[in-house]
Amino acid sequence: MTDIVVQQPAGTPQQLFMLHHGVGATPEGLVPFGRRLAQEFPEALVVSLQGPQASDLGQGYQWFSVVGITEENRPERVAAAMPAFVKAVQEWQARAGVSPEATALVGFSQGAIMALESTQQDVFLAGRVLALSGRFAQLPKAPHANTTLHFVHGKADKVMHYGYTVTAAEHLVSLGSDVTADVIPFVGHEVNQDVVDTAVERLLGHLPKRHWEAVHQAAEQDDTAED
Repeated sequence: MTDIVVQQPAGTPQQLFMLHHGVGATPEGLVPFGRRLAQEFPEALVVSLQGPQASDLGQGYQWFSVVGITEENRPERVAAAMPAFVKAVQEWQARAGVSPEATALVGFSQGAIMALESTQQDVFLAGRVLALSGRFAQLPKAPHANTTLHFVHGKADKVMHYGYTVTAAEHLVSLGSDVTADVIPFVGHEVNQDVVDTAVERLLGHLPKRHWEAVHQAAEQDDTAED
């Protein structure tokens, strides 16, 4: 199994959505969500990626090993996996002819960890990161100024506690980052209809902070010109 192209628009893609599954899963698992994104964004290339390693869990794939994983060694494992992650994103961007600004990285669970941690790299990869049931390996010092981060987490998640999303969101706000965070009652570690609907609502309805700032600056320039 390899990466799955969920939607290839007829013309040149205007956006790129890249979906990253959790540990022990396959690209097929996020295809239903990818189809919803395709409906909402008909001019987007939507692709579900396969993790680079066979999973230690005996089935599916992974971005990094979870055998013997601890809070202390998780960051170094993510760091070791990051170059291949960045390369895959950039290869799809080059293939699609889509800029980082028009790219959205979507991750579930371990895929969300990779997507979130990619905002800590020197390179600018995506205008949006959507983390489903995810967390940072370690709280960020300063996510990229042009990246909007969306968190969606089930409050009944027994695999990755929703508190990671709350803590990360509060921390990001304190840094002045552009972030939204939704915790959904009675939802576990899953991508169900409530999660999909909430995620799509944020993607469609949240105007990134950088756009607001650009509009504000343009308005100020107009006022100055009139004076």
